[in-house]
Amino acid sequence: MSTPTPRPHPLHALRATTFAIGALLLLAGVGVLLHQPLLIPPLAASAALVHGAPGLPISQPRNLVGGQLLAACVGFATHAVTGSTTWGAAVAAGLSLGAMMLTHLSHSPAAATAVIVVLQGPSPWPFLPLLALAAVLLVAIGMLPGRIGGHAVRYPLAW
Repeated sequence: MSTPTPRPHPLHALRATTFAIGALLLLAGVGVLLHQPLLIPPLAASAALVHGAPGLPISQPRNLVGGQLLAACVGFATHAVTGSTTWGAAVAAGLSLGAMMLTHLSHSPAAATAVIVVLQGPSPWPFLPLLALAAVLLVAIGMLPGRIGGHAVRYPLAW
């Protein structure tokens, strides 16, 4: 029987919530400035991992950035074969999971990025550079709590 995870300190929860909201508002703002959607649902899940579970391997920068970009590429390849179909989206999610596992870039929210690429069929340019920018911004903002205010949780643990 496993022991339940202890509840986080209320100040840690408040800090994680505040920084996650800040990160997502920044993505929304940059997207508005660039006239491109930069805030896609999988990035909200990525922000939740970075700020809510910064010690997990799937939260680390290599996995977040690499997993998101790899899954998007799998989504584009799948879209080229299947078009914008729900069947193709399901296949892209599964294929992206396998690709992330084989490359040691596991980041579960990225499977949803593959689904979005298949269903929406965006142009790879500007989608991929914008996705990379968004992922890097999430990492950069994830580093802030440990560098200001003496926050005990450090991010990242590994690159």
